[in-house]
Amino acid sequence: MGSRKRSALLAAVCVVAAGAGLIGTTPALAAQSGEWRVTAPSRSTSPEAVVKLDRGKLTLSVKRGATTVLEPSALGIRTADADLTDGLRFVGLDTRLVHDEYTTTTGRRLKHEYTGTENTFHLQRKASRLDLVVRVSDDGVAYRYVLPEQRWATVLGEASEFAVPAGVSNFLLPYDNGRSDYESAHVRAPEQGVEYGYPSLFNVKDTWLLIAESDVDGRYGGSRLTYDGSRYRLTLPDPAETANGPLATPWRTMIVGDLPTVTESDLITDLAPPSKISDTSWIKPGRAVWSWWGDGTGNLDLQKKYADYAAKQGYEYNLVDSGWAADWIPPLVQHSKAKGVDTWIWVRWQTIDTDSERERLFAQYRSWGVVGLKIDFVESDGQDRMRWYDAVLAAAAKYHLMLNFHGAPIPRGTERTWPHVMSVEAVKGAEGTKPRPGREPFPIEHYLTLPFTRNLTGPMDFTPVTFTGVRPNSDAAELALSVLFESGVQHFADKVDSYTGYPVAEQFLRGVPTVWDETQLVAGDPGKLAVFARRSGARWFIGAGVAGDARDLTVPTSFLGSGSWLVEVYHDSPTGKIAFDTKRVTAGEALTVPVARNGGYAARLCQAPPTAASCG
Repeated sequence: MGSRKRSALLAAVCVVAAGAGLIGTTPALAAQSGEWRVTAPSRSTSPEAVVKLDRGKLTLSVKRGATTVLEPSALGIRTADADLTDGLRFVGLDTRLVHDEYTTTTGRRLKHEYTGTENTFHLQRKASRLDLVVRVSDDGVAYRYVLPEQRWATVLGEASEFAVPAGVSNFLLPYDNGRSDYESAHVRAPEQGVEYGYPSLFNVKDTWLLIAESDVDGRYGGSRLTYDGSRYRLTLPDPAETANGPLATPWRTMIVGDLPTVTESDLITDLAPPSKISDTSWIKPGRAVWSWWGDGTGNLDLQKKYADYAAKQGYEYNLVDSGWAADWIPPLVQHSKAKGVDTWIWVRWQTIDTDSERERLFAQYRSWGVVGLKIDFVESDGQDRMRWYDAVLAAAAKYHLMLNFHGAPIPRGTERTWPHVMSVEAVKGAEGTKPRPGREPFPIEHYLTLPFTRNLTGPMDFTPVTFTGVRPNSDAAELALSVLFESGVQHFADKVDSYTGYPVAEQFLRGVPTVWDETQLVAGDPGKLAVFARRSGARWFIGAGVAGDARDLTVPTSFLGSGSWLVEVYHDSPTGKIAFDTKRVTAGEALTVPVARNGGYAARLCQAPPTAASCG
């Protein structure tokens, strides 16, 4: 490390240890008390973590400027061998600068860079050791526990909690213990005794806080939060988590900052392990048709119809859901591949529950030419199911099969470690908008909360753009979901016959990507307004949605950088259908587009010559 970097590190890592002289009691308490501040290596608006050891008990608090984002919150872990939540002594501290650069195959961006300060606090209770690892970066704070010596670890619980200040705005997802699939709508007021799934979003004065976790695999189950009336306590899914030692728990992750910082953060993937796949050339994100929503799975002829439509539109995939037959999948694959369309198939998770089943079936699916699997009804994030994930992820990579999990828990940085994971449902998605007698539309707030909550944990298979669905938004706002919602494979779920009635929408969908080089929040108010700009190559795409009355929606275009830009706008019209027109803006000018009630728009922007009528 050069002298400049060493100086930066020394300046950035603020570690103030309050020893016996500052605490000022007795030598017996000196090693049981202390306070340390951990800051990020760079900007002054970054959060600050304060770790405190007071009479043998650990707490963590977080500040951003003058705002207390997290009040002192208990830390610690209980194992079968020791209670490491009390009686702890400080025995040492290691500090290092962490810098990481990596790429992913899906996401809000494909190239990532992370820099953070990491402090490892060495603690001890009698003969048992505990390491608390705390990282602070520009966009957040994370911590994990490490049991450094145990050859076999059995964790019975954590003291971990999040004391979010009272009176803040909450966006919480009630956790469904019966299904464990994260398919609820968000609520704004916590209830005592209720469990909430990740991520949980809070607005604390001028700061936003998103609580999540990262790096969950077969070593540990996926946790959730239980509200006790004043704070959120971390709840494990199993009576015990058991693993070979030394054990590192998942990262307890807090993304902290203004709303653009939180929505653009990569902290969850930053903390996940590096890719376990060296050659990712076979992993190809893209767009897909999906017959189940509108016409069912049907038969070979129906699937050929959908594959032919995908080919006409330039889409990469056809997803064949439950009900397919082994005798017609191979001819379908051949028919589709000849037209440039590849095939995914649906699989129930119990079908691939053993090594022998996975080896036999994955080899068979690959011999048919299938390129991906939609695995359904996973419905657990307990440790046993996480071990199942480990085996499925490795086996699918061996046979070059991309993956999409449904009825499943959220991704927690998985797409970095296993880049063939294209998407995960874990959302109250468009399956719930499929027309049926008595069905009510989702609240418009649901659509406008997801870009700030669920989708920030990883790719989200909402299966959007269902014009004939039971829904509260306008047609143009529904089209905008193709940009607002990020998914490595984006499944457009309506019937072929519906899409052909929307030629203007077809025009936009033929050119919309599913992965991005850059993402910026242009304007946002969770539940009320979401305007995102995403860049692919030299072109930008905008997805905008609003709740409430019709209006002129004006947003800045500072994300464009410089120059004059042609804007193709797909927006609401008085007839209710999607209208298309073009306009020009200079980077930095405001862009104004009329939107209907619960409306929105999609747009494509390019630096075309003044004589150009479209982006091509």
